[in-house]
Amino acid sequence: AFCLRYGEFFVPPSLSFGLLMAAAPAIGIVTFFQFGIYRMVTRFMGGGAINRIAIATALSIVIWAMVVFLTGMIGVPRVSLFIYAALSIVMIWGSRQIGGAMLKAVGVPIPGRSDLNRLPVVVYGAGPAGIALASVLERSDRYHPVAFVDRTRTLWGQYVGGYKVYRPERLPGLIERQGIKEIMVALSNDTTRQERLSVLLELERLSVAVRTLPAIEDIASGRVTVSDLRAVDATDLLGRDPVPANADLLTRNTTGKCVMVTGAGGSIGSELVRQIIRQEPRRLVLFELGENALYEIEAEVRSILGSLQNGLVATSIKAKLPEIVSVLGSVLNTQLVRETIESCNVQTIYHAAAYKHVPIVERNVISGLQNNTFGTIAIAEVAASLGVERFVLISTDKAVRPSSAMGASKRLAEMSLQALASQPATQTVFTMVRFGNVLDSSGSVVRLFRQQISAGGPVTVTHPDMIRYFMSIPEAASLVIQAGAMAKGGEVFVLDMGEPVKIDNLARSMIRLMGLEVRDADHPNGDIAIEYIGLREGEKMKEELLIGLDTMGTEHPRIQTSREPYLPSQILEREIEALRGAIASNDQLLIHEILRRTVEGYRSTEIKAGEAIDALDTNQWPESQSRMIH
Repeated sequence: AFCLRYGEFFVPPSLSFGLLMAAAPAIGIVTFFQFGIYRMVTRFMGGGAINRIAIATALSIVIWAMVVFLTGMIGVPRVSLFIYAALSIVMIWGSRQIGGAMLKAVGVPIPGRSDLNRLPVVVYGAGPAGIALASVLERSDRYHPVAFVDRTRTLWGQYVGGYKVYRPERLPGLIERQGIKEIMVALSNDTTRQERLSVLLELERLSVAVRTLPAIEDIASGRVTVSDLRAVDATDLLGRDPVPANADLLTRNTTGKCVMVTGAGGSIGSELVRQIIRQEPRRLVLFELGENALYEIEAEVRSILGSLQNGLVATSIKAKLPEIVSVLGSVLNTQLVRETIESCNVQTIYHAAAYKHVPIVERNVISGLQNNTFGTIAIAEVAASLGVERFVLISTDKAVRPSSAMGASKRLAEMSLQALASQPATQTVFTMVRFGNVLDSSGSVVRLFRQQISAGGPVTVTHPDMIRYFMSIPEAASLVIQAGAMAKGGEVFVLDMGEPVKIDNLARSMIRLMGLEVRDADHPNGDIAIEYIGLREGEKMKEELLIGLDTMGTEHPRIQTSREPYLPSQILEREIEALRGAIASNDQLLIHEILRRTVEGYRSTEIKAGEAIDALDTNQWPESQSRMIH
């Protein structure tokens, strides 16, 4: 810096001046040590390192200038300090960049790690998310990124983050040359689900495993690590983008209110709890029959509240956190239900408690009816008598012209609420929200397929032509809350489930995207076989969402409403009492006959098998459809 200042070679005029100059690098070393510059791994110094180096350099020069001032040394030009700062930053940062590039070029291994033991992978997506993911993978002990693949033409052939970007058509050759075993999908958050699906279908044809991240942008902030990489599942294969939630609908019946969720530990119930707690209710009642499920959801809720409280403290916002009340018991226990609603002053009820597995309920019809139908009636009647503001039943597409006892039990529950809502004295708004399968719930086919593939197969599919509607659990729960807020009383809300998914195609896609091959007649040496086991008891080939065609749109584009037929209260009450008697006497044939004449379209296994029901006088009731109120 002095040489540049004077334009010639500079020699310290005295020993004291020379010692003063020697103090500059000594001060710099101490300052750099304190700022952690020497603890940075040279080849992985990110963009933030130059800021730290600049700050440390500036501080060391300020300290040295103070030393010069205190010693009273003359002959130190002020401009030399700025030259010294510029040279220091450029040379320190530049030398580390050159050193890192050389280490990468010659392939010097990181101590304690061998690239021979790391899987070569390709990152699909050369945007900010892909660059961040490649950086994380490079520091991992498991993966070794070798290239990017991207659909953006202007990036083809370029180098991003030190890795070449290839066009998607070059992937098969790249896989063969580099021995690629896995592809990491790193698409940005603004990528639509349809675009993501297109990429996954493109990769499905390749014999490699495909992994993705729940939220790619979290990598850059350090919130996601390599351990968060997951295999592609059915959620990624849905070609429909979720519609942003309507904030007003989410808060209308939750914020500042006492909300009760029955079946709070189940798949839908627990997600309802997670979303409701963030809407700042005054009190949240967790009503659950299973002890372990109640313990787990309560612990999770209190963890969420702890995070919310820390956020409020950090922002100095004073707010009262919701009170959590956990109730262990059955909705059939009307005394417990009444005491809970009264003591907590419950205003909104989301009734998610139900038995939902079709084959199990088909073999345990009485238990299914008691829980799904009579449990709903019990809690609904208590809610009406106590003046609860709103009661939302979580229903199912299996309630539409049901072929199973489970579906019939849920349709009876719907009809009971419709009848209650039609009574003039009823002040409670009763409504139902009906939707199809949710992904990754307990007993979900997706979870079953994943387990079967991991175990080496076979993957069991009921029928090659079976189709189902699917929706993610968070999206379903959000739409349930929003639909319930729009209710006037007695409506059936139906969620838009998008296009149906062929179960056989879903199984094949999951197998291929895990890097395996389907074993069939065309590929006898494949990895995983698909076994067709036939329809289970009570199953349909295709589910429906509506009984009639009288549907209307709502203020939410993914929610429709329908006024569906139901039995008049007097007739329904008589049928319910008859069903109660048949259950008490364990008369299975009578149970199915009551369901057949009460629930539109119901065809039980017994009826379809042609068993005669001679002991029953069915002439005392006219045909069910002619008695339906529209």
